[in-house]
Amino acid sequence: MTVLKQQHWHLILLIILLSLLYSYSIHSPYFFAGSLWGVSTKSWAWFGLLVPIVHQIYVLLCWRLELVHKTLSKSFGSTGFTLYKIGFAVLILLRPVSITMLAVSNADSLSVSPFLTFLLAAILLVPSIYLFYSVKKYFGINRAFGEDHFNPDKYKTDGIIKQGIFKYTNNGMYVYGFLILYVPGLLLLSEAALALALFNHLYIWVHYYFTEKPDMEFIYN
Repeated sequence: MTVLKQQHWHLILLIILLSLLYSYSIHSPYFFAGSLWGVSTKSWAWFGLLVPIVHQIYVLLCWRLELVHKTLSKSFGSTGFTLYKIGFAVLILLRPVSITMLAVSNADSLSVSPFLTFLLAAILLVPSIYLFYSVKKYFGINRAFGEDHFNPDKYKTDGIIKQGIFKYTNNGMYVYGFLILYVPGLLLLSEAALALALFNHLYIWVHYYFTEKPDMEFIYN
């Protein structure tokens, strides 16, 4: 295991996703329409795009440096995981916040029946809420943060969680958790917010396949 193992694929797929999003945005007349607090929709879109990229690079570096070199534990002792969690919490919360700000700025850029989008938003909220309940009750918040990278011996013998939403999928957090990001765009009829939610949802799978999955294979043999 190395810190940058398989990260060339991360970079390649990130470039592809960004290129696809850019190509779509320049051909859509309402993608950058609107503003919020005097800030253009384009600026909110850049901010919303930067958040998931910074978040996933932050997690990559913290996880791999700790897993391979124990960097955070050696530098900060027992508070290393706590400090990492604070950074993670800020960045994960910024994902829905940035998309919501973008949705407000770009509101009413979609010509779709509000009844249909409100109904779809309600449907997407159900598995998302059930996921958060399942994580808290069965999976554990610290494990969701990635505590197994800081204390692999504690989790090495644990089996796969098969309770709550995890009865139906091993990747509940990525399959269902990110559905909540579509809600602001659906409620406010924002094309840009929905596109950014889709980017977030696709990009998290890049993290899974080229960061988390190799790490899990290393930790759990």
